[in-house]
Amino acid sequence: MIKRRLYYELQKYLNSKEALVITGMRQVGKTTLLKQIYDEIDSQNKLFLDLENTLTQQIFEEMNYDRIDIQLRKLVKSGKDDKCYLFLDEIQNVKNLPSVIKYLSDHYNYKFFLTGSVSFYLRNLFSESMTGRKFLFELSPLSFSEFLEFKRVKYTKPKLDETIDRTIFEMIQPLWQEYIECGAFPGVILSDSYRSKEAKLNEIFSSYFQKEVILFSDFRKNTIVRDLMILLLRRTGQKVNFSKLGSELGVSRITLNDYLSFLEGSFFIKLVRPFSRNKDVEIREMPKIYTVDSGLANILGKASFGSVFENAVFHELYIKKKGIEDIRFNLNYYQKKSGQEIDFVLNKETAIEVKETADYRDVERLKRLADKLELEESFAVSYNYSKDERIKYGFQL
Repeated sequence: MIKRRLYYELQKYLNSKEALVITGMRQVGKTTLLKQIYDEIDSQNKLFLDLENTLTQQIFEEMNYDRIDIQLRKLVKSGKDDKCYLFLDEIQNVKNLPSVIKYLSDHYNYKFFLTGSVSFYLRNLFSESMTGRKFLFELSPLSFSEFLEFKRVKYTKPKLDETIDRTIFEMIQPLWQEYIECGAFPGVILSDSYRSKEAKLNEIFSSYFQKEVILFSDFRKNTIVRDLMILLLRRTGQKVNFSKLGSELGVSRITLNDYLSFLEGSFFIKLVRPFSRNKDVEIREMPKIYTVDSGLANILGKASFGSVFENAVFHELYIKKKGIEDIRFNLNYYQKKSGQEIDFVLNKETAIEVKETADYRDVERLKRLADKLELEESFAVSYNYSKDERIKYGFQL
C-alpha cells in the first residue's frame, strides 16, 4: 500500500511519550494512515478503535477512568503495567476524550495515536487538557508527487531548479492537468472515469456537510452554510469582502465570520492574509479564500480554470510545510493600492506569480516588486509552456 509523506514524518515520534494527533478533512486518508502506523508497531499490546461506532464510544463514557483502563486492557489482553498502543479514529465523536487520554497517560503506560477532522474542537480541548502531551499534525489531500505514486507513474517529479524542455513538459502536463481539474482526494484519484470522480467529489461534499457542519456546528441555519460553501468553491482565489458576502447571504458580519471560522477549522477552506511588515495591516485587510481541493472548486463550484489552477498551486505550496503544528510556515498575498499584486509570498522570502501563460514581462515585473519588498527571490508559475527558463510550472513545486 502506498504511504503518504506524513507517514515518514510520524516515524520520528513513534517512541515519544506524547500522543500523536492527526487532523485533516474527511476522506484525505487519515484512517488509512493510522492503520499503516498500527501495522508498523511491533507489539501485541495494541488496539485500533473506530469512534464513529456508538458501541465503541460507550467505552469512554464511563465516569471512572480507572475502569476504562481495565476495559481497554481486557480488549488488548495485556497486563496492568504493560505498555499499550491505543489507536483511536475520529476522536471528535467523544467529547470528554481529551481528559480520558490525559488521565490514562498520567497514570498508566499508554501511547496514543489519534485522528480527528474538526481542528478547532481538537485544538481547544487538547490545549486545555493535553498541554505538552501531544503533537498535532495535519494531513491534506495528496501532493502532486503523491498523486504520481497513486497513479503508479514511474516518473520522478522535476525539481524547482531544473530546466524543463518541451518533451518533458508534454509528458507530465496531462497528469498535472488531471490533478488540477479533478483534485487530490485519494478516493477521487483511484476512481477510473471522470463520471465516477465527479460522483466521489459530490459524496465528499455531502459527507462533509452532513457529518461536520450539521453534527459539530451549532448553527441554526445550516442551509446558509451550505450555500456559502458553494459560493466559496466558485470564488476560490478571490478576496473576501465580509460586508458584501454577508449581505449576499442575508447574515451579519459576525455570523459570517463564525461560518468562515468553522469552515477553516474543519479544513474546508484556507484563508490567506495580506503580506505586510505591519501586523495590524494583515489583520485589517481582506483575506483571500482557497478551498481544500481544486477538484471541488472545478467540478462542484464551476470556478474558472485560472482560479482552479491557482488553487492547485496554493495546495502544492501549502503542503510543503511539515505536518507538525509548530513548524515555521507563512503563506500570504500582496497587493498595492494601485492594484499590482503578488499571488503568494512564501515564508516572507519568496514572491510567486501564478498565470495561465506567463512570459518574461511577468518575471521582470515580479522581480521589481519583490525587490521593493526586500524579498529574497521570485518566480512565475505558468500553466502553459514557455521557453523562458526563469518560468516554473506547478508540477515542480
